[in-house]
Amino acid sequence: MKEQERARWRCRRGLLELDIVLQHFMDEYYARLDETELRQFETLLDLPDNDLWEMIALRKEAEDRSLQPVLRLLQTI
Repeated sequence: MKEQERARWRCRRGLLELDIVLQHFMDEYYARLDETELRQFETLLDLPDNDLWEMIALRKEAEDRSLQPVLRLLQTI
């Protein structure tokens, strides 16, 4: 549970739109992620807000293709 709480805290960002998407993602998908997807999500959270939002909003492609599975989930929200 502590990892989920830490991840939820990391989802608090500077962009309202990003906050909304990430909190919804936490509510809907986080508990179902496997270890690989959890690492992908953590990597996405390491990105600057604007870069992450651009990828979620389909305005920019992720340079690291291994992030696509979790990024696609974020894009469905």
